[in-house]
Amino acid sequence: MSARRIVLATRNKGKVAEISEILAGLPVEFVGLEVFPHLGELIEDGATLEENAFKKAQQTYQATGLPSLADDSGLEVFHLGMRPGVISARYAGEHVTYEQNNAKLLAELEGVPLSQRVARFRCVALLFDGTMEKMTTGICHGVITTAPSGHGGFGYDPIFQPKGYDRTFAELSISIKNSMSHRAKAFLAMRSFLEVYV
Repeated sequence: MSARRIVLATRNKGKVAEISEILAGLPVEFVGLEVFPHLGELIEDGATLEENAFKKAQQTYQATGLPSLADDSGLEVFHLGMRPGVISARYAGEHVTYEQNNAKLLAELEGVPLSQRVARFRCVALLFDGTMEKMTTGICHGVITTAPSGHGGFGYDPIFQPKGYDRTFAELSISIKNSMSHRAKAFLAMRSFLEVYV
């Protein structure tokens, strides 16, 4: 039997690699949006991570006709009232770099002691196939460091130090990160569902 095809609703190659690693071994061929060049930018203007995950999965399904798996993640810093949250990817503005987002966050936390730099990454994953939707969530607790460190990962990884570790996500191997990241937790829960779904 040929593998079932599921579209990952992202053009982020780092994210595709990370999710594919977590879901490896399933009889599924995961493809990113780069396979569908006709598909325009996904609209993710929801007020919550849950809304954005659904919007991305729904738009991808409507454009491809294939089951679509989307996620939306946010970094929530307690000292900043859970910002940047749903606008994590564009915290420093539209079309900004990861470095610009990190710089803005570090500037807002300048002078704040480590004990008050508590944060969490939260990920919502959602599978949609036109008739069914399944949502899972994952959370990873940690702190925001005072300066970027490491060259792995993407996004806020260089300034997020997960609880129990003395290194940032960007300094940890993908296998260690995938054992306890917010995305790993959400997609491991999704994996349990996919084992039955496919």
